Amino acid sequence: MKGYKQLTREQRYQIYALKKERHNQLELARNLGVDKSTISRELKRNQGRRGYRPKQADELARERKQQRVTARITAAQWQQVEKLLAQDWSPEQIADRLTLERQPTISHERIYQYVYADKQQGGTLYRHLRCQKVRRKRYAGGRDRRGQIPARRSIEERPRVVALRTRLGDWEADTIVGRNHREALLSLAERKSKLVRLAKVSHNTAELVAEALTTQLAPLTAKTITSDNGREFAHHQQIARSLAADFFFAHPYASWERGLNENTNGLVRQYFPKKSDFAPITNAQLDHVMQRLNNRPRKTLSYKTPNEVYFKQPLVALTT
Repeated sequence: MKGYKQLTREQRYQIYALKKERHNQLELARNLGVDKSTISRELKRNQGRRGYRPKQADELARERKQQRVTARITAAQWQQVEKLLAQDWSPEQIADRLTLERQPTISHERIYQYVYADKQQGGTLYRHLRCQKVRRKRYAGGRDRRGQIPARRSIEERPRVVALRTRLGDWEADTIVGRNHREALLSLAERKSKLVRLAKVSHNTAELVAEALTTQLAPLTAKTITSDNGREFAHHQQIARSLAADFFFAHPYASWERGLNENTNGLVRQYFPKKSDFAPITNAQLDHVMQRLNNRPRKTLSYKTPNEVYFKQPLVALTT
């Protein structure tokens, strides 16, 4: 005897047509190539007040299936998902981190559905979803109009091992400028672990940036630093001496040579949007953002966190 199986939309229209011709359940089963118990269950479960209608039957079956999927995920699991969303984890990061920890899985598509359903009910979970926008700038002829930095070393001189991302200590550096181009955030990202360090400078000057950069990296391993050609990095030789590191500059307007830095800046902008005033930003706020970014699993790290990779920490379960 054939076992019960789900019917397709086309099969439901076939049942409707055969019923109009007064075929019994056994004949319906033979025509569709299914067991008669399948037909019996279909007619009992998916029949409305006006009898059996294929469109309505298909909708009822889909709703029942969705309810089963929803019931499989417990209220405690959804609470955990909401907690991680509130920490600005993406649905994909949540889903794959659960898999990494061998916890009951929830697909990222299902998490998105949950977030959008919450939005329709007036919830705010959707506000934690990141919106990736393509940022393009136009430059006349690709010429660097910012002047030359003395004794700069090109990225072409940088050791090849840096591109492999196999060791710790290779950093990318940039600044994020606030409203009125006054205050700025120094953004540092370690190439292998994706570890982030942030510092605010009251003016985007070479002196203040050099001081902030040295302070941030002094307690950590720094073998190389790669920045763009902004004049705020003019004191690169002083930084290199202080940290015993090599300092290199990417080609003008070649942001892809510092792709990690560009991506990190986009993540930071989620907390400090463009045209926002950086003056009120406190060290506590910067520490909060660094904690968020450094304790967030990354796809390129097999869903480990930057802290786990850089400091060689063991996996910390989401439930702890």
